[in-house]
Amino acid sequence: MKSAYIVLLILLTAVLSVLAEVRHEEVAYTANGLTMKGYLAYDDAVKGKRPGVLVVHEWWGHNEYARKRAGMLAELGYTALAVDMYGDGKQAAHPDSAGKFAGAVMQNMEAAKARFLAALELLKKHETVDGGRIAAIGYCFGGGVVLQMARLGVDLEGVVSFHGSYGTQTPAQAGKVKAAVLVCHGADDPFSTAEQVAALKKEMAGAKVDFQFNSYEGAKHSFTNPDADENGKKFNLPLAYNKMADEKSWADMKQFFKKIFEK
Repeated sequence: MKSAYIVLLILLTAVLSVLAEVRHEEVAYTANGLTMKGYLAYDDAVKGKRPGVLVVHEWWGHNEYARKRAGMLAELGYTALAVDMYGDGKQAAHPDSAGKFAGAVMQNMEAAKARFLAALELLKKHETVDGGRIAAIGYCFGGGVVLQMARLGVDLEGVVSFHGSYGTQTPAQAGKVKAAVLVCHGADDPFSTAEQVAALKKEMAGAKVDFQFNSYEGAKHSFTNPDADENGKKFNLPLAYNKMADEKSWADMKQFFKKIFEK
């Protein structure tokens, strides 16, 4: 009888492991009357509430790359929401239109913050999420967005910027920044000058931010995205995927999350 029970238990565990999987959901929400199209991912095998992570896309818009990262975060046990900062899931096929879309957002920080907060509220309310433990990550344009949200004092445990932009019209102020900040920087990224890097470090130190800056030797702009090489050649831009920097920065992010979520 005991052996039969053990066999049954093994079979039941196997069935449950098959049924449990990362769930993917298309979601829509609004910000100032504009419909935003996001993508939610979580592992339904994880029990109880877990931290949530917002994923902010590159200047190309809410595309498969942002969704892929949301899925990878779900596999780590988080609930992730790939957000839409342009509205209606809009995407760019050329750097000219990408620059216009990104510029319009960054030049109207009040609207940008409203869009970010709308996504944040959606994530907080999800049944799997512990609303007191939320972070945000961003790539390129998205890296600049999450840094800016930290500067503006958005209530987050932490933000991670991957090959993001560093300039700002509203630098961090002491006592205002609530989030810990991790910047994952390509040492050979021509879009972020040594002067900009130095200014960012000085700004964060002056504001007494819990700040970590990791630089990856040989990494150029968009070093985490396998499509970077193709886009670089197609549009004659200094973009390049770097497998080592991609994997190291992801590992650094995981350590950062362990620190901020388990403190």
